[in-house]
Amino acid sequence: MRTSKRSAKARATTAAVATAVTAAVLLTGTGCKSTDVTGNGAPPASGSGSAPTGVPASDGRAVSPFDNPDGTKPGLAALTSAADEARARTLIGKVATKGRGPKTGYSRAQFGAAWLDSADNVPFAHNGCDTRDDLLKRDGDSVKYRGGSQCVVASMTLHDPYTGRTIVWTKAKASIVQIDHVMPLSYDWQMGAARWSKDKREQIANDPLNLLPVDGPSNSAKGDSGPASWLPPSKPIRCSYAVRIAQVSLKYALPVTAADKQAMLAQCGG
Repeated sequence: MRTSKRSAKARATTAAVATAVTAAVLLTGTGCKSTDVTGNGAPPASGSGSAPTGVPASDGRAVSPFDNPDGTKPGLAALTSAADEARARTLIGKVATKGRGPKTGYSRAQFGAAWLDSADNVPFAHNGCDTRDDLLKRDGDSVKYRGGSQCVVASMTLHDPYTGRTIVWTKAKASIVQIDHVMPLSYDWQMGAARWSKDKREQIANDPLNLLPVDGPSNSAKGDSGPASWLPPSKPIRCSYAVRIAQVSLKYALPVTAADKQAMLAQCGG
């Protein structure tokens, strides 16, 4: 009987220790300490200079495309209300459609040298800084300049609308952030810009309404696709993206394909 009692006591002690260990593990797992600013307990992605894929960036500076008709304000805020989506569908409904023409004769040079400061009739032009730096300054946080310059951005933090991630960018790794032409220049060429004057082509290539600093790999994946074949990975931003395309399309009387217009409407509940 004494052996049985000791065994029972040992089992009780073991069970108590196990309970205490389990409780400690649970308390540790529910603590608020995190290695990443999103509080999800996952470390930042290594080598990318950005938060993990799929983690929404917090950006209080980005504005609705409806509040940014000339493209001078930062970012691209999501449209979330039914009223905004209805307004978006109305705007997109005004966009003309036609078939995509041939790419014959297209080159980037047809739209002028990259990031001209001398394009006429667009915001930020003729300010002594090239268009790319103007856009990095517009959308970046914690912007720092190259020594002796008030134009050349050397580092910044970008709240990327296309992926929802926060990207820490330096000029040494410039391709991490690229400037997207929301309506790609090749697309523009095929939809009518081939018949424009060079001045007008330089205008759309440097118009901040048509330009967004974004995650480089996402921009590369987009290429010259319209919204029927490519959309930003972050679903909450897709209606705003469709509105921005519509704004550029209407400003330049540049149609989209019927499939692209249908895709744009679909992002806004249409």
